[in-house]
Amino acid sequence: MTVQHDIETAEELATLGQACPPEQCCARQFNSSALRAYDDQMRRSRQDELIIQYLPLVHRIVHQVASYLQPPLTREDLISAGTIGLVKAARDFDPTKDAEFKTYAYIRIRGAVIDELRGWSFAPPTVKKLFDQAQEIAERMMQEHGTVADDEQIADAMNIPLDKLYQIYETARARHFLSISGADDESPALGGLLAAGGSAPGDRMEREEMRKLLAQAIKELPDKQRQIILLYYHRELTMKQVSEAMDLTESRISQLHAAALFKLSVRMKQWRSGESGHQAAATGRR
Repeated sequence: MTVQHDIETAEELATLGQACPPEQCCARQFNSSALRAYDDQMRRSRQDELIIQYLPLVHRIVHQVASYLQPPLTREDLISAGTIGLVKAARDFDPTKDAEFKTYAYIRIRGAVIDELRGWSFAPPTVKKLFDQAQEIAERMMQEHGTVADDEQIADAMNIPLDKLYQIYETARARHFLSISGADDESPALGGLLAAGGSAPGDRMEREEMRKLLAQAIKELPDKQRQIILLYYHRELTMKQVSEAMDLTESRISQLHAAALFKLSVRMKQWRSGESGHQAAATGRR
């Protein structure tokens, strides 16, 4: 009876994890703590390696938006914001749930840079008013003719010189960029959509459709503007390199670049409006 009772007591203690000598329990606890510390160290080491490996991506993304900078915002401000986005991406990345790290990091870095841009006012109220007027005219002409209006047509409708219209485009250029990049609530999230690595078939179909629409919009641009967009965004040349390749002054390249962004942003907004209309019609039919 005593022996059986002792056996049952020992089994109960073992079940509770208390059937071992104190020194063995301490050893297990030490090993568990050491394992956790080792795991934490390895995780931080992997994060540091990812940050170092993808720091050039921060500079690449900042380079793409450098032409939108307006004082007091500087290139260093955007690099700092992008680096913070990279650090957060390395910390939050889960390889079991997310896409490959490069895609995930691109989205986080670009988002951080766009947020930094968005936090500044790029155009004074007078320029914003003229820009809104130009956009309304361009949208009306698109509805009437099915294509984006020429710069000359918009300038004539606004009763201003063409150079003045280009100045408006350049001053509000960051707004075009934010619109095309999806930071404007009224425009489709084109930048994030094309960069995203979603695995759902619907996501892939939507991205492919947007790529086709973007290709069509770029094809509709005037020759020089189309060439600038391709050289600057696809081949990632600087404005200076683009000006040398096209044998135009850098200021002229800047004007045409801003005009191209304006046309693309108008086209993106039109597609967004059409998409919303289709969705509303579909909801009404239900």
